[in-house]
Amino acid sequence: MTKKINIAFDGPAASGKSAVSKAVAKRLGYLYIDTGAMYRAAAYLAVKHRTDCNDKKAMEELVKTHSIELIPDESTEKGYRITADGEDIIDKITSAEVNNIVSQVASIGEVRKLLTAKLKAMAKRKGIIMNGRDIATVVMPDAELKIYLDASLEERAKRRYKEINASGKNITFEEAKRNLILRDKTDSQREDSPLMAAADSVAIDSTNLTEQETIDKITELAERIIMER
Repeated sequence: MTKKINIAFDGPAASGKSAVSKAVAKRLGYLYIDTGAMYRAAAYLAVKHRTDCNDKKAMEELVKTHSIELIPDESTEKGYRITADGEDIIDKITSAEVNNIVSQVASIGEVRKLLTAKLKAMAKRKGIIMNGRDIATVVMPDAELKIYLDASLEERAKRRYKEINASGKNITFEEAKRNLILRDKTDSQREDSPLMAAADSVAIDSTNLTEQETIDKITELAERIIMER
């Protein structure tokens, strides 16, 4: 029987990580985990319990005392459910209130340590595809395939602009671009687990690739490694 591998996806916001990694997971029959959902769950708890996300100790205590779980569930569209204290919150973690503070929450070192421990435990089962910003460097440093997916700022801004406006919310292209510049700065300059490509990552620039071309390219890389196991 062919052994399963783990695949780590890193890269900046709007680089296509979620859609591409989810599609690769579907092709391979692997479990897809968007680690950002875990940090969104922590941000949701902060909103729900009116915890100041600038208060690092309060945020650490919040995550320690409330359960956040990612539960595999193939009956769902995403292939998993996110719960906080047993409540299914998958439809609540993309609210404007959560969007406004999730980067700040994710930059808190103790919060990252607590959630990273949960993610590392999930990775032990193999056949995992995780996407985030410190997967290859911190969460799954022993992943058999590490992908750093990127695209130009202009291209990423176009994608984010289309995505947000398609959801019914109004935003200008310049606003989308400014938001990405701020997000990139926050992610790359945070003290704990900043966004960076692992030394042994395969860097893929998707600026001039279609989503399907990117999926095909990464799937081929994965299948080659799997066949060698």
